[in-house]
Amino acid sequence: MAACGLLKVSHDYHSLPALPRVSDLSLSSVVLDREDRLLRAFTSHDDKWRLPAELEAVDPLYFRMLLAFEDKRFYQHGGIDIRAMARSVYYSLRHGRIVSGGSTLTMQVARLLDERPTKSVTRKYEQLLRAVQLEQTYSKKDILRFYMLRAPFGGNLEGVRAASLTWFGKEPSRLTPAEAALLVALPQSPEARRPDRSPDRARTARNRVLQVAAKEGVLSGEAASSASAEPLRAKRYAMPLLAAHESRHARLEAPTKPIHRLTLDRDLQSSLEALAKRKASVMPRPVSLAILVADHQSGEILASIGAPDLLDTAREGHVDMTRAVRSPGSTLKPFIYGLAFEEGVGLPESFIVDKATDIAGYQPTNFDQAYQGTVTLREALQLSLNTPAVKLLEAVGPSRLIARLKRAGAEPVLEKGIAPGLAISLGGLGLSLRDLTQSYAALARGGEPVTLRICRRDCVTALASPSQNRMLSEKAAWLVGDILSGLPQAHSAETRQIAYKTGTAYGYRDAWAVGFDGKHVVAIWSGRADGTPVPGKTGATVAVPILFEVFQALGPVRVPLPQGPEEALDLLSQEIPAPLRYARLPRRQGNMATSEGLTIAYPPNGAELDLGIVSGQQGQGQPLVVKFKGGKGPFSFLVNGSPLKGQHQERQLIWHPETSGFIDVTILDSRGRSAAVSVFLQ
Repeated sequence: MAACGLLKVSHDYHSLPALPRVSDLSLSSVVLDREDRLLRAFTSHDDKWRLPAELEAVDPLYFRMLLAFEDKRFYQHGGIDIRAMARSVYYSLRHGRIVSGGSTLTMQVARLLDERPTKSVTRKYEQLLRAVQLEQTYSKKDILRFYMLRAPFGGNLEGVRAASLTWFGKEPSRLTPAEAALLVALPQSPEARRPDRSPDRARTARNRVLQVAAKEGVLSGEAASSASAEPLRAKRYAMPLLAAHESRHARLEAPTKPIHRLTLDRDLQSSLEALAKRKASVMPRPVSLAILVADHQSGEILASIGAPDLLDTAREGHVDMTRAVRSPGSTLKPFIYGLAFEEGVGLPESFIVDKATDIAGYQPTNFDQAYQGTVTLREALQLSLNTPAVKLLEAVGPSRLIARLKRAGAEPVLEKGIAPGLAISLGGLGLSLRDLTQSYAALARGGEPVTLRICRRDCVTALASPSQNRMLSEKAAWLVGDILSGLPQAHSAETRQIAYKTGTAYGYRDAWAVGFDGKHVVAIWSGRADGTPVPGKTGATVAVPILFEVFQALGPVRVPLPQGPEEALDLLSQEIPAPLRYARLPRRQGNMATSEGLTIAYPPNGAELDLGIVSGQQGQGQPLVVKFKGGKGPFSFLVNGSPLKGQHQERQLIWHPETSGFIDVTILDSRGRSAAVSVFLQ
């Protein structure tokens, strides 16, 4: 009779609607780090904590205990265990109450997927049909995964992974016998046995599972007894909430994706979030801070903290300050000096006069309202003097600085309809912490741009893509890094491990510090999210200490800064040419700089010259001949900012280029007058 009933059930299930697939389940969206460790989860569309998981990610002990307790013949039956049902009816009649259930794990999955009560006879029969349908449609492994994802564990918790994170504070990959037993026991009566509300009932149910596990040989008697004696934690763990802003952004970028894989390092992210909260705790509200760490070799962002605490409304923690556009203060000065080195305006040991200056009505002053007189460019940058930076920007051109920042992938924001002016040297434009990190990453790579990214695969979240062109020449970038590494270091002024620069926006609105070693670039911002001033707080006093603590969190051993290119090392080892003892600050006219009495007659600026150059074989092609007139000898020549050896009386330069491409040639006379031309060689 039983066999006939089973055949009828098998026949009737064909009339049921199609079963859902595992992929049809509404799962929580999760954000993972570079090693697939959980950073943050979002509730499913039906407001459940139902985290995606694979069977292999759950301790096998859990499944052995589950089957021993719920369905010993799971791998033998076809959805309905006739033996178990008959035994359940027999004992229920004998004792006058339900002693054991005859429901298989497959039948429980059928009920969980349907989500309707099963108290009526009709509903029970439909559950039997569904169980057979499940077995006919899916593998045993699929059915176990359905259960693992949908089993209820109290409140809005569903699934083994969400339960393990909530009740044990860890992933379910390694469970103790006591933990595995509790996860088996809770779905039978999830609300009545919640550990945070009914710890005694939860402990009793757990220990009953342990007894059955020992009886069925899953555990030894000694192991079951020891597990039964373990205390039961009666409080919930909070669901992980790391990288709150980046997680939110990733989800907004791709709201239908169940899994977002980021380049962040969970351990580093957690450590730096703790550091940010600790630092913020001694700052008056609403002062906030943000931290960004990237590997400039690979372009991967390793940590991103938009605010110390997402839920701190007093500090406007919901605002991601890594993306907020603010005034960068003096953090752009290194790029101005890099352009000056690249274009032959000066060298690190060239002198410049720091004094009160009026440039067409613009009168910059130093931060301390004092002037240093004659200083080298190295000293001017290390002291972050304002007037030398403005003079150098006048020489290289504000538009050129903006263009180079864009080459690096930054997106500077200028007042609409207003051309970039000299004020940008002191922070008169808008940049985000991400923009600065992108720009300094290029500087750290010898002027070669890199796309910083935060998504590992199939992701649209990334910083702006840089240009294929260099941001700075390798020589210029290294010279800037050499100067910045000479600033005071956290542990020893002699180490020169980290090149860094500070910045303080006008009115103390933003405090910055950005630095790099041979592998990492770190950027720090502090201020108020609403842009209100924080009097007395500077990049040096607020951001620099945090910068060095972040580098310590990256490990005690620094990756050394790279060795300089030969031409840069030669510049530092040779006596500075007489015409470059002072920085050249000529007025710029169009694309060619000239001084009265000295002009370049040939070639014309912007010319393309076919010299038959064979790369790497100097002397194989024709020489470049540059003819000029005027000026007073002797003359010095610079090619791409590097001086050629010796001084010359002849009014022409004959030079054999090694490679094709754009070059800048500058001629200096004995009185400091100059002329320059830019040409393309092939």
